Amino acid sequence: MGNLFMLWAALGICYAAFSASAWSVNNFLITGPKAYLTYTTSVALGAQSGIEECKFQFAWERWNCPENALQLSTHNRLRSATRETSFIHAISSAGVMYIITKNCSMGDFENCGCDGSNNGKTGGHGWIWGGCSDNVEFGERISKLFVDSLEKGKDARALMNLHNNRAGRLAVRATMKRTCKCHGISGSCSIQTCWLQLADFREMGDYLKAKYDQALKIEMDKRQLRAGNSAEGHWVPAEAFLPSAEAELIFLEESPDYCTCNSSLGIYGTEGRECLQNSHNTSRWERRSCGRLCTECGLQVEERKTEVISSCNCKFQWCCTVKCDQCRHVVSKYYCARSPGSAQSLGKGSA
Repeated sequence: MGNLFMLWAALGICYAAFSASAWSVNNFLITGPKAYLTYTTSVALGAQSGIEECKFQFAWERWNCPENALQLSTHNRLRSATRETSFIHAISSAGVMYIITKNCSMGDFENCGCDGSNNGKTGGHGWIWGGCSDNVEFGERISKLFVDSLEKGKDARALMNLHNNRAGRLAVRATMKRTCKCHGISGSCSIQTCWLQLADFREMGDYLKAKYDQALKIEMDKRQLRAGNSAEGHWVPAEAFLPSAEAELIFLEESPDYCTCNSSLGIYGTEGRECLQNSHNTSRWERRSCGRLCTECGLQVEERKTEVISSCNCKFQWCCTVKCDQCRHVVSKYYCARSPGSAQSLGKGSA
């Protein structure tokens, strides 16, 4: 019991080290252009959508999109140039563009509505443009205004962030779907009217997660990278990044070890993390999370029994209520933990 207490005490110290650096949507808005207060609610919702999608996509990864990593500007706390940074910028930019576009098409803004610029034009064999296409041009413009304006740096990292912001906006366009309506006598569908709609945001998250897995490392001179940590940075040549890779995520430096808590780098470590094992209705990637988060990080998988209360034996009663019993059942959950010997040595070191 003493070893378990020391283990959780050590984890508490690690987590406490980051409490002051948690990022919030309000910080995102404070530095935005004040002339565009009309869109701040939508920008906040978009940024939050990006955060939630990031947490979903990395829920069973060693790096799981922690709050302290969500600062978007290089002139503040976030100084890394890893592939994780690239995803944060891309998904945040995409989230803002997505919500702004959606609200625009729904008529929530006085100066914006559906995109009918192609209406009446032939799109392909048997169909023409028409209907109410989502106005991604407007969404992209406002997202660029807000998100890119947060980038105050003038170095390789800043240029990388702006590139990934754009890659996120391009992801919104790349995942749009064509929706069509049939016309003709007796539903013959002799011609179709089609328009473009935003895909579900989860599809965009999946799209950008695949880009993250295939992100390109750009080799930069060490001196140019160090310039990002000084007050006076310099813009690197635009050709340093591949023009043909504008839709790809790029990063400048390798990711650190996310297995072990490191407060100076803002890393929580995987100790204490829940993982999935022998679970039904889970993907192979999720089922392997215990190996990825625990075993491969030098930790063991610890099973804990938890009592869960849920509604059961529900019956419909006329009219019109449903009454249920409260059932208790025990479920197993799995967590990454140190072996007893390791926990003891950790306790002695802390003491």
